[in-house]
Amino acid sequence: MSPRSETDVSVRCVDLSIARGRRGPRVVDGVSFTLARGAALAVMGPAGAGKSSLAAVLAGADTDATIVGGSALVEGIPARARGRRRRVLTYVTGWLGQGVGADLNPRLTISDIIAEPITSRDRRVNRRALAIRVAGLLDELQLPLGAAAKYPYELSAGMRQRVALARALVLEPRLLVGDDPFANLDPEVRVTVRDALQRRRRESGMSLLLVTNEEEVIRHFAAAVLVLRDGHPVGYGAGLDDVLWTPDEDTRLAP
Repeated sequence: MSPRSETDVSVRCVDLSIARGRRGPRVVDGVSFTLARGAALAVMGPAGAGKSSLAAVLAGADTDATIVGGSALVEGIPARARGRRRRVLTYVTGWLGQGVGADLNPRLTISDIIAEPITSRDRRVNRRALAIRVAGLLDELQLPLGAAAKYPYELSAGMRQRVALARALVLEPRLLVGDDPFANLDPEVRVTVRDALQRRRRESGMSLLLVTNEEEVIRHFAAAVLVLRDGHPVGYGAGLDDVLWTPDEDTRLAP
């Protein structure tokens, strides 16, 4: 079978290594995988495995984690990119960090928080069109339209998590990177959120890279699986039932 062209690839990592700072300890070492456009990948592993560092680096998030070896292309842009290319990377990649719902700017309204990825780039944005986009996201994620004028402290943890997701989706990214994206969500709301992500995969070819140990989530998205332990890849497969493990590793994961 011929290799995928770069236009068919959302993320390609080759022997990627990440450290805390340029001279700090390695938190990810020798990770290689390819995420096809429109596909999903679940990154699994116990606490301290390096999952969050890998996700943050690929999303172009502000972090003290630094690539110190290998390479990573995200939507055709090197994850090491700086300047304008890095800004493009953060434009095409939606980032939902771990616990981000608890860290929403308390001085902004929910509407302003969701719209910020757009208003920070374009001060002359059409405000009416932007308000319609924000309202559409609120409705899609089952948040009351009245929440737009509220502040984060006025919402529940689950509602704040959905606000953070709406913010990650407002630019209609080609790739969504989510670190424990279903935290604090009730079962009924989880279905709504999963449906919203699946709809984007189906309609626009959005890819998913999710940090999660939840079997239900992985099976729902038919996600490929990458398992990390102490920063090293110890398992990889097209799904939970196809994971190939290195023979000398304990394969049990933290819940």
